[in-house]
This record gives sequence, C-alpha cells and structure tokens, in this order.
Amino acid sequence: MKKPDFVKALLLVLPADITQELRDQLSGKKKPKEIKHFTDIKSFDDACRVCSTTEEEFNSYYDVLDLDPDTIAYEKLKIIIKAINNGWTPDWDNTVQQKYYAWFNLSSGSGFSGTRCGCEIAYSTVGSRLCFESKDKCEYATKQFADIYKEFLTINN
Repeated sequence: MKKPDFVKALLLVLPADITQELRDQLSGKKKPKEIKHFTDIKSFDDACRVCSTTEEEFNSYYDVLDLDPDTIAYEKLKIIIKAINNGWTPDWDNTVQQKYYAWFNLSSGSGFSGTRCGCEIAYSTVGSRLCFESKDKCEYATKQFADIYKEFLTINN
C-alpha cells in the first residue's frame, strides 16, 4: 500500500470526534494562519500562511523557473494582496464599488518614493490582481511591503 493510500485508509477508520486539524495534517492540507486584522500580516511568509502555503513552498516552486525578479515580485504581491484583502475580490462589473491600488512616484529626484491610493473605474494601470478593498489596506501594504513593490516596479539589470 502506497503512503497516500495508507493515509486515505487511516482517515476512513479514525473516530468521528478526531479534530479537523489532525485530519488536515494527515491529508496534507495546510491550516491557514488566522489573523484578527490585516496589519497582523507583517511579512511575506505571514501572507503565504494566510493563503495556506509557506514562503519556503513559494520559493521552491519559483526558484526552478528562472524568472526575472520583477515577475517573482508580482507573484509575491498577488499573494500579499489576497491575504490583506481577506477573501475580497473586486467586482469589475460594479462601477460603484471602490477599488484602490498603489501609486508610486518613480520620477522624483530620490527614485522610489511616496505612495498614494487612487480609485479607478473600468481600467487600472496596475492590474486587477493588485487592487485593494480599502484605502487603509492599500496604504498599509505599500508601506509594509515597499521592498517587494520596488522589485516589481524597477528594472534590474
């Protein structure tokens, strides 16, 4: 009997009152990190755990693909924003629903500086996967994860 078959068989015979957490561990499912507030997400690993994965798993997947740093940063930002939005997704058919995205002034004398949030309707200059449910979430993410935004927005030679 292969290991996955053994685990499936074991799950079938375990008592009904076994905790769901133990069932998830045996089946390989990851329990998402629970957060009380989006500001509890302090690192990329925290965001990964909210999305039921780990930074280590992310790195093991993307390291072998030999992608540009800005592409990897984009994938990281999608995870971070998904975690901070906590299940909220934009409804692009709803023009009344506000959607917030980060705006950076890259042409200032000091390079990468400043953030502000903006609301757009049917189009976005950043991409729909990178928008937030609220101004507070947008401002928090752009400050907390400024290094990842910088990797995403700047050219690395």
